Amino acid sequence: MDVILAMDLMDGYVVHGKSGNREEYKPLNWGLSPSAEPISYMSVMKPRYAYVADLDRIEMTGDHTETILRLASIPEKIWVDRGCSIPEEYLPGVNNIVGTETADAPLDEFTGGYLSVDVKDGKVIPSGDDPVDFIRNTDRFSFDGIILLNISSVGTGAGIDEGFAKAIRSATKKPLIYGGGVRTEEDLVILRDAGFDGVIISTAVHKGTIPIRIIQEGTYC
Repeated sequence: MDVILAMDLMDGYVVHGKSGNREEYKPLNWGLSPSAEPISYMSVMKPRYAYVADLDRIEMTGDHTETILRLASIPEKIWVDRGCSIPEEYLPGVNNIVGTETADAPLDEFTGGYLSVDVKDGKVIPSGDDPVDFIRNTDRFSFDGIILLNISSVGTGAGIDEGFAKAIRSATKKPLIYGGGVRTEEDLVILRDAGFDGVIISTAVHKGTIPIRIIQEGTYC
């Protein structure tokens, strides 16, 4: 299972927040990196794989595309959510992400990339669908894989519900990545044993409940 470091960008910095309350997000100045400047931060953390979310572009208040293109050459593989609403907004050389929160074009118009099924308070946003039912209906689309992003749990260390993880995994045959609330190595075990292909983490690494070497190695077996 791939282990992917999350980096949320806002106002030129890597930020930390909880539960999707973006107006409260602050530069990540208390973690393992002495700098929240994105290039410096990634150079310190040295992840094998990275997930970058451009929160300003998602909120349509700014754009970190130039920074993201610089970041893209550092890790072995990078996934990027920059609020793509139509296929023409895909960037070259990255694993582009289309979020249910921001997609404007019908999902069947996208080819490649990852579909981020954005979940808040147990429902897919903005549709309000059950996430298991929603994911079950995504295999007909041409995405390379699926990300289940539990926004309500981001930054909380809430842990992983084993039953929910298994239900999500059973809903699709596509490569599947989990993000949100991963707290300890025990959570990694749950996701690995459920059959997930990847997991996105950040807070647990900075708090020391998951060793930094795991994101640097990039694999949990």
